[in-house]
Amino acid sequence: MKGHPATTPPASTFRHHKPKPFAPMDFDPFEGGADPARISEAAHLSAHALVQAGKNNDDPEVRGRLVRLAEDEGLEVIAELWANAPARSLPGALWRLYAIRAATINNPASMASFFASGALQAQAERVVAGAAEPPGAEELCEMTSSILTGAFDGAFDVALERTAAYCRVIALGQAEQADAAELSHTERATLMTSRALALVKTAEDLEASALSWRRGELD
Repeated sequence: MKGHPATTPPASTFRHHKPKPFAPMDFDPFEGGADPARISEAAHLSAHALVQAGKNNDDPEVRGRLVRLAEDEGLEVIAELWANAPARSLPGALWRLYAIRAATINNPASMASFFASGALQAQAERVVAGAAEPPGAEELCEMTSSILTGAFDGAFDVALERTAAYCRVIALGQAEQADAAELSHTERATLMTSRALALVKTAEDLEASALSWRRGELD
């Protein structure tokens, strides 16, 4: 697959169906097939093929199809292949880019609310993420799409760092809103706190993956 990076399947070959709805930051593992070794091999080969296809092809339509892969194929299809890969691996990192973009597109108002709450505490991360001002729902959707486009444009490490920064801002916003809701909505506050902690871990994994990519060690 790596020997033919530019041979991306045309849009007509994609199986169009309704993507599975995802809640913000809902990254529960998906069950894989019966042979973990073959699934792992397929995950790594396909991830390398997609990244190389975008990097070696200047056609914006090709990159657009790569960005829209989750919509065209359904996020559950990508999850079946990549979600169980190690977080600090190429398929694991690529899965997180797609999943976070999907979470934003599926829940733009909630994500914008979290981002607004966290942005004041994380000015540096806000700048790294690259959200337009004001960072409303539409702007965050555009930002996550631009990040994924950048991942296929030869700047994979930058895409990982931007997504990590975005995760940190969202996590701070979730934690702040959890504190505010603790007395009146205890269960919701507990859920948001849990998701915030998971997002911080995601950010750490993405940052480590970016460093490994620069060293040529992310596989």
